[in-house]
Amino acid sequence: MTQYLDIAIEAAKAAGRIHLKYFDTDLKIKTKQGESHNRVTIADTESEKKIVSMIKKHFPGHNFLGEENKYEKTDSEFTWIIDPLDGTNNYSHSFPIFCVSIALAKKGEIILGIVYDPLRNELFTAEKGKGAYLNNKRIKVTDNTDLKECILITGFYYDRGERLIRTLEDIRTFFSKLILGMRRTGSAALDLCYVASGRVDGFWEFLLNPWDFAAGKLIIEEAGGKATDKGGNKLLIKPSYVVASNGRIHDKMLEILK
Repeated sequence: MTQYLDIAIEAAKAAGRIHLKYFDTDLKIKTKQGESHNRVTIADTESEKKIVSMIKKHFPGHNFLGEENKYEKTDSEFTWIIDPLDGTNNYSHSFPIFCVSIALAKKGEIILGIVYDPLRNELFTAEKGKGAYLNNKRIKVTDNTDLKECILITGFYYDRGERLIRTLEDIRTFFSKLILGMRRTGSAALDLCYVASGRVDGFWEFLLNPWDFAAGKLIIEEAGGKATDKGGNKLLIKPSYVVASNGRIHDKMLEILK
């Protein structure tokens, strides 16, 4: 599977160079139809175009699921799942937290995950059954079992109605359990990698698309953690409520979020 990993890393770094090219410049910002808080920039569209073209050069028959474009379906058992710029709202404000996320699924099972933060030059990688790495150094989740020792991280979906209210209520409940702290970065893919690398202990978000969580899900699992839906079920390649943790606090998180 190394052939897939090498190409994914090459594509992620090429996309990262596009991010850096346009970062903190006078960007023209567009919003997606019907979603006033969901932005898209030239860095999003150019990055996805670059990633897809690089992968197609090597694997022309594969399927693609991307955030910015729709692709003709083939009969291949392989699907590349791409978020060319996770954290676009951050990016459009020159807020320095964003990344590239690339995953590869075989028959619906994620077998490869890459998340690249170009500003910090941090490359998170995982191949199924081979562990998770940050810049080629093995990473693992924390050993914390007590919520009082845990820092959690969350995100807010673009919906400013009931989903936002429920997330705020969940934050309040977690603080009532005397957690060590709560963070919100604006990049779900990086949030998942921060769980995997032990920087935080758990993460949840009300609704994420597959390109937001596919790579991070595998990276967490290969780092010894757990990623499920709200009911504790396996995450499928479809929009989902996502709960991720070091595994040791997972049931406690699910109980609060139920």
